[in-house]
Order: sequence, then structure tokens, then C-alpha cells
Amino acid sequence: MLIHPQINPVALQLGPLAVHWYGLTYLAAFGLFMFLGIRRLRHEPFASIAGAGAWSRKDVEDILFMGVMGVVLGGRIGYCLFYKPFYYLAHPLEVFAVWQGGMSFHGGMLGVIAAMIWFAHSRAKPWLQVADFVAPCVPTGLAAGRVGNFINGELWGRLSSPDLPWGMVFRGAGDLPRHPSQVYQFLGEGLLLFVLLWLYARKERKQGQVAAAFLVGYGVFRFIAEFFREPDAFLGILSLGMSMGQWLCLPMIVGGVGLWWWARRSPMTHTK
Repeated sequence: MLIHPQINPVALQLGPLAVHWYGLTYLAAFGLFMFLGIRRLRHEPFASIAGAGAWSRKDVEDILFMGVMGVVLGGRIGYCLFYKPFYYLAHPLEVFAVWQGGMSFHGGMLGVIAAMIWFAHSRAKPWLQVADFVAPCVPTGLAAGRVGNFINGELWGRLSSPDLPWGMVFRGAGDLPRHPSQVYQFLGEGLLLFVLLWLYARKERKQGQVAAAFLVGYGVFRFIAEFFREPDAFLGILSLGMSMGQWLCLPMIVGGVGLWWWARRSPMTHTK
């Protein structure tokens, strides 16, 4: 078995200014989104859209800014509502205490959806067209976030067999080896999902199908990863032997399948 390396969470110290590795992974996520978004402009149908609905680098920059706001606000509010609703109802001011930790991917995703709706309305673009543009650019950011989780030694996995070659002992999690679930999520809902979604989106699809593929792909990969990830101590395993993360993935998968099927039955749209 392996021992988790005790990596200093501070990557760089400049006097009173401390630059944390986790902050750098967020910067990497934003940079990768910008890099991929600019290349996405060359894909159809976006490359052929002309006139008032044409896509530009400025659109990518604005989507990124709105998306960041959606991730932060949605992630925090989602955590408070999904994981500790009664606690934060009794301590409402602590909703703003983000330095204490507590962010939800599913809440962040809802925040991003709200940001995309706002962007689509402000630019008079179809909302599903915006979602299809954004979806393939997201998984690399998720992968960067899991790197931050691993560096911090947080969100570790469930107990593993002592014979598992990559079983890892995490400080603060006892002396028994665990699954490095952050690495599983980095590989699954990060890198593998990115490759599959990017290749799928290279060919022009019916409006909404790329976004639907993201919902299904992330939901499935995250659902599987939750079998190896230690559930939150204050929640544990819920009904039917599933974690909160798995329960939150189910509507994503169902909604993604429904959206893909609905889009499949719709005519191909071409905006000029």
C-alpha cells in the first residue's frame, strides 16, 4: 500500500501572500476552459453561424466569467441545501462562511445552468446552443479540481483491500488503506469524459445532444466513483445503499437521456 504524500497546501509564499495549490487548480480549470472554448469556435455549428448570432472570443470570455460566478454561488448554496439544510437554517449567517469549506458539484452545475440561461438571454442565443458549446469544455476543469482534492488529502475513498497495490493511507483517515477516489474521479469524470465528449462534439449534432451527453456521462462516471468514495460522515449511506452523490446523479442521468431523446426527434437547426 501507499502513503499519501504530505504536500504543503501552500504552493508559493510571498511574504503575507500565500498561493495555495487548490487555487492554482482553479486557475488551471479556467485557463483550460478558455483554451478549449476558443478551439470550440471552429466546430460546427458555431463556425458557420454569421450575423447577430455569430460566436466570438468575447463570448467565451463572458461565458467563463458568468460560469465562475455560477460555480461559486451555486456550489455553496447547493451544499447548504443538499447536505446540511437544517444546520444552515439554524445558522443562516454561516452560509457566507465559505472559508469553512463546503461546495457541491451538483449545486455548482445548477449555478452554471442559470449563468448559461442568463448569457443566452442577453445575447439572444438559443439556450441549448450555449449548453452544447460549454459542455465539452467542462471535464478538464473537473479533472483539475480532483487534482486539488488529492493534493489536499481530502475527499478520500472507502477502505480498500490491503492487497490493492494502489491502496493509500490518508492522514486523518486512520491507518488502513483506502481507495484514492480523487484519482478515480480525475480519470473518469475528468479525462475520459473529456475525450469521449470532445470527440462526440466534433461532429455536428442536433441541438441539445452534446449537453445531454455530458449529463449522462458525468452522472454515470460519478455514480460509479461514489462506490469507492467515502460518503460524508454526517450523512453516511442513505436509502437503497446509495450515497447523496449517487442520488443527485440519478436526475442528471434521467434528464440527460430525456434531453438526448427529445433532441434526436427534433429537426437539425442551422443558424446563419
